[in-house]
Amino acid sequence: MSHTVRLQLEHTDNAALQRLCGALDANLNTLARALDIQISRRFSDFTLLGGLAHAGRRALLSLADTARERDLDDSDIQLAAVEAKTADASHQEKHHGQQYYLRTKRGSIGGRTPRQNGYIRALLNHDVVFGLGPAGTGKTYLAVAAAVDAVEKHQIERIVLVRPAVEAGEKLGFLPGDLAQKVDPYLRPLYDALYDLMGFDRVTKLLEKGLIEIAPLAYMRGRTLNGAYVILDEAQNTTPEQMKMFLTRIGFGAKAVITGDLSQIDLPRNIKSGLKDAREKLAGIEGLYFHTFTSEDVVRHPLVQKIVEAYDAADGCGEKAEGTPA
Repeated sequence: MSHTVRLQLEHTDNAALQRLCGALDANLNTLARALDIQISRRFSDFTLLGGLAHAGRRALLSLADTARERDLDDSDIQLAAVEAKTADASHQEKHHGQQYYLRTKRGSIGGRTPRQNGYIRALLNHDVVFGLGPAGTGKTYLAVAAAVDAVEKHQIERIVLVRPAVEAGEKLGFLPGDLAQKVDPYLRPLYDALYDLMGFDRVTKLLEKGLIEIAPLAYMRGRTLNGAYVILDEAQNTTPEQMKMFLTRIGFGAKAVITGDLSQIDLPRNIKSGLKDAREKLAGIEGLYFHTFTSEDVVRHPLVQKIVEAYDAADGCGEKAEGTPA
């Protein structure tokens, strides 16, 4: 459904207005492309036309606040579009309120919070989904559940679970054994989710047949994953080059979920997180879906939510809730 929305920016001086709009309205054009809407203006009066016109109004108000202080760049505009679409999706979800479920050996699994429900909806309806948020929000577990659901419905041929082999602040040194034994500590959370959702015996059989594959990220290079449900966990510990490599592995009939927590990056300080880089560069691509959880969605021990909130408050890195198709 198309909407027409008008906005008049009051108390905005000419310098701030120029920074907001950009040279020859370049910033407005970037925002319009990100939201797939039309934006026209006459001085400080704006008219927005399209399905996400209300989201465009939110984004313009947010960007106007920033433009009063400094120049805008493309990342400012893309993130404002993501946040505006988040608010728009949350508004629609409150009004529609449909509950979504995933079918597994444990029965039907639904979200325990509205944002978990929105995440399940995205997993069912999009080919590439980014799930961002703190520990305990169900990012990985629900992604694995969605892969199991797709297996039960014969929608995909196999499941591929991937993690970067990055240590969480510890130097484990040399690990004895074969490849499986060396990478097992990094991939254990994925095994745990599979065993819980499918049962130990079935997972073991599917692993033996190659219908479930669990591997470190480095082993994805050079492959094309057709007909697979691919999950990249702990994606905040990828580099931009690794993230690009992973995303370009996706083949025909495949689905991909990328999960991570930008507050728990274990990379060296001089290396940018591939997950953060992807959120900045890919936010405007149609067909991708970015979904961000908050501490309110933590479903572990009640103290975990308080711990997450305390760290976010101290670090000033709390994420805003997102649920938006890019």
